[in-house]
Amino acid sequence: MNRIELIRNAEKEYHDFCYDHYRLFEKGSWLYKPVKTVMDQLGLFKDRDNLSVLDLGSGVGRNSIPIAQTINKGKVVCVDLLDSAVEKLKQYSTEFGVSEIIQIVKSDISDYTIQKEEFDYIVAVSSLEHLASIEKFEKVIQRMATGTKVNGINCLIINTNFNETSLETNEELEALLEINLTTEEMLAKLYRIYGDGWEVINETVKPLEYQIVRNEKPVLLSTDAITFVVRKTEPCC
Repeated sequence: MNRIELIRNAEKEYHDFCYDHYRLFEKGSWLYKPVKTVMDQLGLFKDRDNLSVLDLGSGVGRNSIPIAQTINKGKVVCVDLLDSAVEKLKQYSTEFGVSEIIQIVKSDISDYTIQKEEFDYIVAVSSLEHLASIEKFEKVIQRMATGTKVNGINCLIINTNFNETSLETNEELEALLEINLTTEEMLAKLYRIYGDGWEVINETVKPLEYQIVRNEKPVLLSTDAITFVVRKTEPCC
């Protein structure tokens, strides 16, 4: 088993556990509510009807279901690779009355094709750093940029400086993250790709720590969470 396969198996185990043990929008986990920054950007589209939204790495609908409820029409395309996420998203989209707006695609986000200027709003929350290589990362972001309509928005949240520490031994463990850049390296890439024709609306870096279980042992994760929101001001690509 190579490094990427090892990381993907660990991610699958962690997310399958969360989706099985925690309900969407119930207290007790990160599934409790959508990301505020993601939802806040919808106010910038208040004069537009029939929004087209893409959620890359949508999971069970933590962000995409509230987006669908807010826009009330249009479409929200949800892309995720995990069977558990796709099945739960189908259930939740029906339960929360947005199944006609939610469109589910089971795919690795690096394989998903985005048409030129197809979407008003593209969201990627804690998903791009899970691509298999830097090359795929850059290709996906370029597709996002090309696939965004003029005056459309990309909202990215990306983890950098990712570290794992055993809470039993205080030993630093191998970080199980496919792309683990420094914060400075990641921001440099984002500013290069989102250059001419883009306006930065929001850029913040927030240090985070939280506890998870790996191989039935408690592990402390520490990371910098980059929030990067940009608006397309003119055609490009």
